[in-house]
Amino acid sequence: MKFQSIALAAAIAAAGLSSAMLPVPARAQAAGEQFIPLLVYRTGQFAPLGIPWADGKQDYLKLVNARDGGVNGVKLAYEECETAYDAAKGVECYDRLKAKGSGASGFDPQSTGITFAVTDKAFNDKVSIETMGYGLSQSVDGTVFEWNFPLLGTYWTATDVILQDIAKKEKGSLKGKKIALVYHDSPYGKEPILLLQKLAAQDGFELALFPVTPPGVEQKSTWLQIRQQKPDYVLFWSAGVMTPAGIREAQASGFPREKMYSVWWAGSDHDVKDIGAGAKGYNTVTIHNSASRDKVHDDLKKFVYDKGQGTAANADEIGVMAHTRGMMIAMLQVEAIRAAQEKYGKGKTLTPEQVRWGYENLDLSADKLKALGFGEIMRPIKTSCSNHMGTDWARIAQWDGAKWQVQPDWYQARKANLDPLVAEYSAKYAKDKNIKPRTCS
Repeated sequence: MKFQSIALAAAIAAAGLSSAMLPVPARAQAAGEQFIPLLVYRTGQFAPLGIPWADGKQDYLKLVNARDGGVNGVKLAYEECETAYDAAKGVECYDRLKAKGSGASGFDPQSTGITFAVTDKAFNDKVSIETMGYGLSQSVDGTVFEWNFPLLGTYWTATDVILQDIAKKEKGSLKGKKIALVYHDSPYGKEPILLLQKLAAQDGFELALFPVTPPGVEQKSTWLQIRQQKPDYVLFWSAGVMTPAGIREAQASGFPREKMYSVWWAGSDHDVKDIGAGAKGYNTVTIHNSASRDKVHDDLKKFVYDKGQGTAANADEIGVMAHTRGMMIAMLQVEAIRAAQEKYGKGKTLTPEQVRWGYENLDLSADKLKALGFGEIMRPIKTSCSNHMGTDWARIAQWDGAKWQVQPDWYQARKANLDPLVAEYSAKYAKDKNIKPRTCS
């Protein structure tokens, strides 16, 4: 695709003109159903990522209703609200949906900027914010961030894992290396900078920062600078239309794609499929086994798509990375509801505060994940009062020109690198917001 075509696609997305991006209607809610708000961006600069993500969330809720009859007999109701990845619109959606029906069973804002904007409100509204793989990295600390749940990983954990994989290629040391961060100039793109600066000083590598003005279609000058400065590796904090544009510019400037590492939101099928062999070698960190299909995919086809009730246009989207991640996010939300029912009553509709208890007491073993159909997709997770992430296992996937190849090694972020940063910035947040940290027994 030429850059003019990318720009046109971005403009169309921003205007919301594609039928694939039109909002999906709510499922009509009946008395006694559990309400789940769905913030989405089917329009705007990140729509190529947002559409399959949104489809995956809604598809999993449909599957639970169709296959299981809900959660212990409680059907799930939901309603989408379009944010276009705009913080102000996200806050409007949050305010409109937080008290609807049984009350919001947690929000997945699908945006770091929106997460920043609604976190303060969530403390007062007593509504959970689920940010699987994004959001405020310091919100791992449940003593301060009682209502935030950055499940399975944060941008700091992604950064540390990427650097571990690079160090492995460099025989264990990054000393003397030059690492560039090409990032979307937004709260999302800036999240890894603090950790990178700390690790650059600690490990002896040079850090170069290259902000890209949203939506990120035009990156020619950035990659000309990359060509001149010759970094050894590029970390790519991108999403939506910025991602294929950047990969094509890397190709045009001669930067080796095998020395590019993207965060998980810039490593979906739609990011590389049209580029094909031109993206060969491109790496992404992933919080799930991106190349695997599991029983949940088969069940979704059988119980939802074969009955003509799928959210996406057709079943080809089943198994696409962003769609699977959407299903994972919805599954964690459903399992928080299930865990809370164990405490507050099976078959009962729960309040948002009760669902929060479920998020804080998730315990999904390998056997439970297998029974849910996610055993091949993700690793076990257990949350607690103090640890709202649960676990941060991640792998590297590499594009071979036709498909993703997930590398065998699993990584976890190094606690010695992250824990002091989490403690420092959660304490700062608590001080700034006059929050008294909880005591966790």
